[in-house]
Amino acid sequence: MTDATAVPRRSSSASSPWQRFWERGGWWRAILVAAVYIALYIGASQLIGAVFRGQYDVTNPFGDPASVAITLLLPVVFGSVILLAFAASVRWLPELFGRQPGRGRGWMWIAPVIVVIAALLRVGATDWSAYSVSVILLTFLTGLFVGLSEELLTRGLAVNLLRKGGYSERWVMVLSSLIFALLHSTNLISGQPVGTVLFTMGFTFFFGVAMYLTLRATGSLVWPILLHAITDPTTFLATGGVDSGSGTGSPLLTFAGLSVYLYVIIAIVAVFLVKGHLDRTADDSALLR
Repeated sequence: MTDATAVPRRSSSASSPWQRFWERGGWWRAILVAAVYIALYIGASQLIGAVFRGQYDVTNPFGDPASVAITLLLPVVFGSVILLAFAASVRWLPELFGRQPGRGRGWMWIAPVIVVIAALLRVGATDWSAYSVSVILLTFLTGLFVGLSEELLTRGLAVNLLRKGGYSERWVMVLSSLIFALLHSTNLISGQPVGTVLFTMGFTFFFGVAMYLTLRATGSLVWPILLHAITDPTTFLATGGVDSGSGTGSPLLTFAGLSVYLYVIIAIVAVFLVKGHLDRTADDSALLR
């Protein structure tokens, strides 16, 4: 999956063995980061659940503010802090949150546009009277940290590690999206049916491609974070659940669901159109399409 024509990577200025280890990049380091993160995240979730046992409704996380905070918000806040600390330890925060290398092509803007339209349709389909103001606000705050943690991990750290490993952008897109999908296999631990988990993994892979294209189109990790941050809470509130809600039956929600098929089509197109390699020291005009 590596390519001898890869753009030469910048020489490492890492000052410690820890930094030099991660500067080498590679697919297995990306998976290692994801595996350690998810293990810590699950452990933190279990610990938080044990500490606050009896103070939340596990069957209805959106029933009251405490349930949202304990079951959803606190674990992703912890995950976000862990990932930011790791990025700081290897001195990658400037390159992760700074301008991304390469200029995305115009067709890539289709991905973020679909994400925004789908979110707006879910807003229109939501029965807002079913939730308290506190639950709504906490759910959107949770979405912000979900976007930060999952995008920082997959479109930030994983993409950076894959690029440092010399992979072409086609493989960077596919492998980072695959890592994103595999993260959601852990929903099995919470007791979700296998079919639901497999569907979620399929959706997250194709949504991951859309987020990669958003990263390329906008040139900033901030925008995938923000678009992800509106996707999850609008989905939770419109369907009344996490990956398993039934929704209000609104036609708008049906139309929003069509975005899944659009993500699949975009991903197939992207596999053929995304080419080349990216490097921060390379001239943008010489980079991929």
